[in-house]
Amino acid sequence: MRKGPTGIGYTLETLLGIAENNVAHPDIDGAELKAHRTKGNSLITLFTFNNKVWKMPPLEAVKKYGSLDKDGRIGLYYTMSLKPNSAGLFLDVQKDEISVRHISGDIIATWQLQTLADRFMQKMPALLFVSTFTEERADVEYFHYYRAQLMKGTSPELLADQFKAENILVDLRLHDKGTMARNHGTGFRTYEDKLPLLFNEIKDL
Repeated sequence: MRKGPTGIGYTLETLLGIAENNVAHPDIDGAELKAHRTKGNSLITLFTFNNKVWKMPPLEAVKKYGSLDKDGRIGLYYTMSLKPNSAGLFLDVQKDEISVRHISGDIIATWQLQTLADRFMQKMPALLFVSTFTEERADVEYFHYYRAQLMKGTSPELLADQFKAENILVDLRLHDKGTMARNHGTGFRTYEDKLPLLFNEIKDL
């Protein structure tokens, strides 16, 4: 019913009689609806969170560890991993928290895993995950929605494991704006096919 990446969700919502909206609240009876191409592996943003996490002033961090972006500005536009990047920054995962650190010992920002779990549950209290086979016929994409799973609940321990497995990615997104750092929000993202790993309870419908 629509070309492009959003066609799969738009088609399913239309068939289910759900009006398209961009409002950040659940689609069906408290559950977020997500259709997934079984052979696809798109990255999706779970949520952003920045509140009171910075241990080093953001502008100082940008000036100290930033690199030039495509617009010629110094910025921290990095997807963090457990291994240090070219700027020496890496993601450290502990029992109760994760942090962005520098190999020098500097701690840039710290997030409590309980806070991230609460934020995740606020954004996605339950997920209705629909798996889909796709087929091209005469330049038209057809969908076979073959499985629906209802996923609920997470925990700090579960999220810690997924950070360690690098199934949840942390995107720093800020740049030098002169007297301050312009922060677009630290993004917490995952691959669509990894979404089931973020929930405690999965039920086939």
